[in-house]
Amino acid sequence: MLKFLICINNENYEASLEKWKIYPAVKGEEEIEGYVRIIDESGEDYLYPEDYFFPIELPSVVLEKLEKEYLEKV
Repeated sequence: MLKFLICINNENYEASLEKWKIYPAVKGEEEIEGYVRIIDESGEDYLYPEDYFFPIELPSVVLEKLEKEYLEKV
């Protein structure tokens, strides 16, 4: 299951992140404390400061739809 986060700060990353947009968090080979790996506007996954995001719980119908669409792209 994917974890989704909402961007609450995009300072210094305006081209890569949209404030108030929902992004999927993914596990990567490189994990650094205080950072989270997000699939950003480029469609690739990169590390961003964890405090730029807030975890959200989505209704199951929405979660299933988002997971399906993201997994189809990967």
